[in-house]
Amino acid sequence: MKRKNFLVCKNVKFNSAFDKEGFFEWINKVKSIIEIKKNDNSLYLFFKTKRISDKDFRALIGLFDRFKIEMKQLKVFLNERNKKWVFEGDKGYWYNRMFGQ
Repeated sequence: MKRKNFLVCKNVKFNSAFDKEGFFEWINKVKSIIEIKKNDNSLYLFFKTKRISDKDFRALIGLFDRFKIEMKQLKVFLNERNKKWVFEGDKGYWYNRMFGQ
């Protein structure tokens, strides 16, 4: 892949046709994603920039958690604006999958 700003969704497991439809419906609502490509058993999600909205960041966290996609790669979207809700207060259900224990 020649583009720099992308995430990889490897071997995404769908439990039903509705799961697959739902995944693509939800992922297409993430406005920061400018292109989705499939290659073998992976999906590549391309972004124009690493600075995405909190809404899109939270949507990706939810999708990656739900479909068991490697969440550590989401750390590329951390910035001064969103670090407060990511690190302060109660850690989200996804925190350990993104940062480890």
